[in-house]
Amino acid sequence: MIRDWIRKALTLLRLTIRFFTAKRVLTHAAALTYSTLLAIVPIMAVVFAIARGFGYNRYIEVWFRDALASQPQAADTIIGFVNSYLVHTKSGIFLGVGLVFMLYTVLSLVSNIETTFNEIWQVKKPRSIFRTVTDYLAMFFLLPLFIIVATGLSLYVTTIAMQVTADYMLVGPAVKTLLDVAPFLLMSALFIALYVFMPNTHVNLRSAVVPGLLAGCAMQFLQLLYVNSQLWVTGYNAIYGSFAALPLFMLWVQLSWAICLFGAVLTYTNQTLDYYDYNGDDRQPSHRAQLLLSAQLMGAVCRRFADGGRPLTAMELRQLTNIPIRVVNDLLYKLIEARLLIEISSDEKGEASRYMPSESLSNLSVGSLVDRLEAQGNWTGSTSLDLSQAPAWRRAIAIRSQYLAHLRSIRLEDLAITNKQEKETSHENHDKK
Repeated sequence: MIRDWIRKALTLLRLTIRFFTAKRVLTHAAALTYSTLLAIVPIMAVVFAIARGFGYNRYIEVWFRDALASQPQAADTIIGFVNSYLVHTKSGIFLGVGLVFMLYTVLSLVSNIETTFNEIWQVKKPRSIFRTVTDYLAMFFLLPLFIIVATGLSLYVTTIAMQVTADYMLVGPAVKTLLDVAPFLLMSALFIALYVFMPNTHVNLRSAVVPGLLAGCAMQFLQLLYVNSQLWVTGYNAIYGSFAALPLFMLWVQLSWAICLFGAVLTYTNQTLDYYDYNGDDRQPSHRAQLLLSAQLMGAVCRRFADGGRPLTAMELRQLTNIPIRVVNDLLYKLIEARLLIEISSDEKGEASRYMPSESLSNLSVGSLVDRLEAQGNWTGSTSLDLSQAPAWRRAIAIRSQYLAHLRSIRLEDLAITNKQEKETSHENHDKK
């Protein structure tokens, strides 16, 4: 039992590292660092403004300084910018262009985060406009409230609970231990919520718990590493002077995003571990292999539609065809782009998308699949030369037309292997043995 768990954990870690490096996730972390630098002042201005409305602006400032305990100079600079931003906004100077810039930077950051998470999860379809507005507005208003409530509870437990339980031999140390663990739990809760909420697909909470805990602990250890590296930071300040706060803060933000995205990749691998291609690699299938696998997927979809069954999901197609899930997702997107499939999805994240033929089954053949997949792209490859004048070109075009005509005689629904045929094939193989 323990050996199986260790083997599964090592496999999960190996696949996560392979995916993390193959997809160049660190490049996305660098891009998110730039977006964060642009959006951090407007975001904190919104948080401070909401906190001032509740009378908790001092607590928010304490929380922010604690969050950037490893970057005190950056915290002072950002708080100074935020206060100046709010003063000028109150006076009406920034109500025009400044408000537009604030909304642009904030929405750009959140959109980049969603795009990165969707790429990790291989989700091609972004949120609808309605869900984008509602989800983002909910996040903008709930995040400051969460910070305020968490800060208030922390201060209450620190001041009141410690005084009440100080005289108790067992309760006092337990409360102190809880206070020491609270930052790890809060940070882990934020990561778990981000992993579940941000991708535009259904993410199981169970798959995000362990990655969220690991990412939260890694972030706290990163804070401790920066706080305890004062000797190195002092030497860095001696070289760059007051300018040292910017590169150190950028490095801290990029490492933070790297930790966050590694946890996102771990969540994805954890949820799709049972359907992952263990022995394969991350190279893309050849064009010939894509045609064969696409025909296999289309055959399963068309057969289900002909039998009057419920349209298939990507996971169900993977189980029927034994094609790795990452390849299934890529091919389904290409089949939709080629107008061979249509995607049926609700606006709810919990519902998995289902796929059905885009037109009558009598029009869907192997020839139409090959022709449409080969014609994908924005440039058709037309040339100004009259190639039909050359005998070799005329012969090549005629052979290709005959090739497609023969393939159009094979309907895609006939490619699907039914359960009866599968049993007959297995019996024949058994008899041969």
